[in-house]
Amino acid sequence: MLKKGSKLYSILTGSCPKCHQESMYQNTNPYAISQLFKMHERCSNCNTKYKIEPSFFYGSMYVSYGVGIAFAAAAFVIAFLILDASLVNTFIAIVATLIVFLPIIVRLSRNIWINFFIKYEPGIASQVGQ
Repeated sequence: MLKKGSKLYSILTGSCPKCHQESMYQNTNPYAISQLFKMHERCSNCNTKYKIEPSFFYGSMYVSYGVGIAFAAAAFVIAFLILDASLVNTFIAIVATLIVFLPIIVRLSRNIWINFFIKYEPGIASQVGQ
């Protein structure tokens, strides 16, 4: 289902948006909180610079709002509509979901943001080694 060449692949795996050959992050585990924001400067495969300009990823804050709303809506649907929880328990479920998934929301937002600006180039992975 997820195959190299799709934006969804790069977004969900955190791989280079141009070649999809390596992770953009120094530590692929988003729950290593001290390393959550640490990224490689460039892709070692295709030499794509990840921080296109200073403060480039500030724009991902806007994306994180939407991603956070999606997580909160999912928590609401599960807690209130499916599990029939009270409003107070539903609110607690939403807050807990946002806290637990914060590292994933941050990474997804960065991945979505960079994929707005850099497109996949299918032949680049094979051309680099030549």
